[in-house]
Amino acid sequence: MAKLTSWKKTRGWQLQNAKARFSELFRRARLEGPQYVTRQGKDTVVVLPAEDFERLTARASQPGSLVEFFARSPLAKVQLKLERQRDYGRKIDL
Repeated sequence: MAKLTSWKKTRGWQLQNAKARFSELFRRARLEGPQYVTRQGKDTVVVLPAEDFERLTARASQPGSLVEFFARSPLAKVQLKLERQRDYGRKIDL
């Protein structure tokens, strides 16, 4: 855990310093990775390169429709027996 804490200290910025030295914050985010901005001693914002943000928020590619999804399924060619015996219920004496 100490390793993570020291990593965050080297990439941590107090809000007033981040505002005053925004160009450096921007440059370091691009070169070194995410930069933490703190307010009142708590991590509140992380500045990271746009590519990292896009990668983190990208949606997994999905087929265009449910029909395509089932057509691509490995089970698409399995032969299922969908017939079943008719159930007339049980006899009850009333």
